[in-house]
Amino acid sequence: MRRIFIKLFSIIGMLAVSVTAYAQEGAEAVSKGSTFAWALAIGSGIGIGIAAFGGALGQGRAAAAALEGIARNPEASSKIQTPMIIALALIESLVIYALVIAFLLQGKI
Repeated sequence: MRRIFIKLFSIIGMLAVSVTAYAQEGAEAVSKGSTFAWALAIGSGIGIGIAAFGGALGQGRAAAAALEGIARNPEASSKIQTPMIIALALIESLVIYALVIAFLLQGKI
């Protein structure tokens, strides 16, 4: 499983680096008839998908660890619950930032 993730992230890294080689010069906006409009649409869709997937994994692991800690020591539930909720809110805020960026990219199409 670890090798699959390494291969996946190396492919994503190569794709991310190659985008700069084909970047447009100047401050031209991407118009509807532009050849790069489809890349923005696909990129924003993939970006929000990866952000949602990563956020879901992070929230699942955080909740599982907190629930395991509460199960081992029920008296410490109030000390565990508050930091867990703060951590979940911070994880969710990163996903919301990705959504905002996706909307901004869609607005350029």
